[in-house]
Amino acid sequence: MRVFQRVIDEGGFAAAARALALSPAAVTRLVGDLEAHLGARLMQRSTRSIRLTEAGRAYLGSLRAILQGIDEAEAVAAAGTRELQGTLRIVSAPALAAHVLAPRIAPWRALHPRLALDIATDPLPQQLVAAFDLGLLLLEDGCDLNLAVRPLARTETILCASPAYLRRAGMPGRPEALADHACLRFPGVRRLRLQPRQGAASAVEVEMPVALQSASFELLCQAALEGAGIAALASALVAAQLARGELVRLLPEWVAGRFTICAALPSRKLMPARTRAFLDFLDSPLPGAAS
Repeated sequence: MRVFQRVIDEGGFAAAARALALSPAAVTRLVGDLEAHLGARLMQRSTRSIRLTEAGRAYLGSLRAILQGIDEAEAVAAAGTRELQGTLRIVSAPALAAHVLAPRIAPWRALHPRLALDIATDPLPQQLVAAFDLGLLLLEDGCDLNLAVRPLARTETILCASPAYLRRAGMPGRPEALADHACLRFPGVRRLRLQPRQGAASAVEVEMPVALQSASFELLCQAALEGAGIAALASALVAAQLARGELVRLLPEWVAGRFTICAALPSRKLMPARTRAFLDFLDSPLPGAAS
């Protein structure tokens, strides 16, 4: 059952064999034995790809819950009696993987050298949490997902530009002035909506000329650093660039959104010990970090 699940997760028999330290022949035999036991074909194989059959798709959905239940039972039995080990599978928004997870990998490994991290990135990780041990999400205020979620940090979307761009294009003194500036934005954002940070003033919408649009936070941030225009970026993810003066915050009395960095779990049931340990680690300051 675990081998079949790993074949699907890894996208092939050879990749699953490497991940499980088995031979490709052993993986093929074990999946064949499972299909023979069930009396049903679970996947269609070709030289280039595998595809779940209808029966395989239904079986895999039930299988994940069963195997998670086994892991939870083992975690309860083993809690406090042995070192954490195995692999923790995480899905994350790309920007959070780079700015939140990456700085924590070395400190985590120092604490738990026998527990490996397997981190996948996706622009919409909330749709994939059920297939992983843990998801790291950036959720807009008011977003309601059918997931068990632990808030980790609050952040605002702020307007940023490089000193070089501002010397060339000027500093916008009010929201309406943004109409004369180049915009670096995420796709689907037709107009920039700004909310006052405090007070009861109304939100304003500004249409800015688009210089670049991309779903990549890293691309937008780097373009802003290079002086390509003004970008709306999560303050928690550009804190270092702001502190070094590489980016300048514009219109500080306004924000372009409020978000929460959250850890999401595939189930509200008892979580495995390794998941709980990493979740608690995420929720604590980095070793050596300034308070």
